[in-house]
Amino acid sequence: MAEAETEAKATGGRGAQLERSGLRHGWTTGACATAATTAAYTALLSGDFPDPVTIELPKGQRPAFALAAEELAADHAMAAVVKDAGDDPDVTHGALVRATVRALPPGGGVVFRAGPGVGTVTRPGLPLPVGEPAINPVPRQMMRDHIAAVAARHGGTGDVEIEISVDHGEEIARSTWNPRLGILGGLSILGTTGIVVPYSCSAWIDSIRRGVDVARAAGRRHVAGCTGSTSEKVAVAVHGLPQDALLDMGDFAGAVLKYLRRHPVDRLTVAGGFAKLSKLAAGHLDLHSARSQVDKGFLADLARRGGADEKLAEAVATANTGLETVQLCSARGVPLGDLVAAAARETALGVLRGAPVAVDVICIDRAGTIVGRAEPRGPRER
Repeated sequence: MAEAETEAKATGGRGAQLERSGLRHGWTTGACATAATTAAYTALLSGDFPDPVTIELPKGQRPAFALAAEELAADHAMAAVVKDAGDDPDVTHGALVRATVRALPPGGGVVFRAGPGVGTVTRPGLPLPVGEPAINPVPRQMMRDHIAAVAARHGGTGDVEIEISVDHGEEIARSTWNPRLGILGGLSILGTTGIVVPYSCSAWIDSIRRGVDVARAAGRRHVAGCTGSTSEKVAVAVHGLPQDALLDMGDFAGAVLKYLRRHPVDRLTVAGGFAKLSKLAAGHLDLHSARSQVDKGFLADLARRGGADEKLAEAVATANTGLETVQLCSARGVPLGDLVAAAARETALGVLRGAPVAVDVICIDRAGTIVGRAEPRGPRER
């Protein structure tokens, strides 16, 4: 657990989101690793572990972290911190992040190692070279800065090996994007601010961007943005795409499209449940139920364009669910699924703004049956 000693008043962005929500923020794995590293190196030089240990985050906040474990030997020191994600539903909440620090000969610099539960990068396209521990650049810099500060206070050289590990990290990582991105053996040590904002969309959106980067680095020219695991399986079955060409889009269709607009591939397949993709068809880029709803009036208008009479259109407009609308139309020979797919494709092409990306769309029901398709169409000029 950590408490912020000082924190600037939030006036906008993520800080304002947190302030308005009334939810408790948490700390990234990068902040926890930095705190554990600072405590371990202090003990290695002075013989005593600071507890709690205070660190400075990139934006100047100074949280203090209690130590959950410590070990001091002649050639190393280890300190551990329990990650507190606050009110965010983070899979790493409660994980024990350990840092083991060993002195290196003068001139050795700061060397990072992946201990048990921390992954290793095995594919290009990430911010770290293949073969490196999955400790991201900002946490690395935070640890370097704190090592230098401790060395200055206690007469050390600052030349150390830092091994970061996470208890049960390999098991936890199975619930993350790491296996898909080619980060094997455990979790990534992440964080750009050190602070976790509850229910922030930023982590998911960042993972989408990294997924595009990995696909491009692997030479993939066709990727699929999927709303869930069922649509992902359908995209693989239809197109034979490899794992590193699959993007776990979730509700963030806009994030996929906007990133591909700047970092294009030849082709994008959008695959998802009919109801979610009907929202995209209606122009929504955030498909979450709290932020957009299935517009049955819009679907009724589409059905009319597809040949539905007024009685069927009224049944569509008053249906209980989005999937019911496609079932009603299918029974009467009206291809509502295809019409939704085509409209979703047009929304996507509009967001892409002429980027050289051809788009096709696959709509499915809950069982994974395809209920609508739109064939690939190329760039649409602004």
